[in-house]
Amino acid sequence: MQARLDFYKANPLAIKAMMSLEDRIGKSNIEKSLAELVRLRASQINGCAFCVDMHTTDARKGGETDRRLATVVVWRETPFFTDRERAAFEWTEALTLVSQEHVPDAVWEAVRPHFTDEEIVDLTLLVSSINSWNRLAIAFRKMPA
Repeated sequence: MQARLDFYKANPLAIKAMMSLEDRIGKSNIEKSLAELVRLRASQINGCAFCVDMHTTDARKGGETDRRLATVVVWRETPFFTDRERAAFEWTEALTLVSQEHVPDAVWEAVRPHFTDEEIVDLTLLVSSINSWNRLAIAFRKMPA
């Protein structure tokens, strides 16, 4: 598969706007390790090879284990994730697949005890951001290096 265009070069102002979101996310109270797992889960759902590769690599550099990384895709069936991580995965899936069920009340009730109001907004921004990055990478066929 061939890359269609380099969206970084094609529209630097758009990328600057996206990087502003990333700057906010980086300053949030969402743990860096959790942010990488959320990015990975959304990227798996969206089928973004570039982002799955990048966030697996980044998570590994941050100390994440291969075992946990390999089981993010089946997080419900493993004992390897905390309740906070599970709530974040559930929120990530609901937002990534928002057209299917419009974030059911049960998902809201699952995330609520594990995150402050500010963190829920930041988590939502994180999920929205990675979904946007996924769409850019998929649309323009950005390849893993």
